[in-house]
Amino acid sequence: MRNAFTMIELVFVITVIGILAVVAVPKLAPIINDAKDAKGKATLASVRSALATERQKLILQGEFGQIKKLRNGSSGIFTNFVYDKGGNDVNGSEVLEYDVQPCASTSSKGCWSTSDGITYGYKTSSTDCIYKVVGNRFVDQTSGGCNELEK
Repeated sequence: MRNAFTMIELVFVITVIGILAVVAVPKLAPIINDAKDAKGKATLASVRSALATERQKLILQGEFGQIKKLRNGSSGIFTNFVYDKGGNDVNGSEVLEYDVQPCASTSSKGCWSTSDGITYGYKTSSTDCIYKVVGNRFVDQTSGGCNELEK
């Protein structure tokens, strides 16, 4: 005689798993959005910290030009600093140790995008946040402010 599950036992287990999935999936959706917003906050803080560090490094080297962009190339969102050195654009160090890949589509949420390396967009679960490199700072340009990332 073989030890095995009967067809009724298997159907019962599959039904229970299906019921648990129906109950659990709606509860997980807000958690996923919160995780994406937390990742966006962490990236925002890292970019701002890297920008301040690069600016201090330039001052110590006797360079007082403006950091113009945080991107040079098309592979990622925050690749290299580009700053003005006597009228010439010069590439600086990497912005982040890891590169942030652009949004897969215009409807993607929880991702960064840029077209020019100066203005950046982040799509939260509820709003589209806009940031810009202004005066060696990464400044929120969103109408009314981006509360999801600035908290």
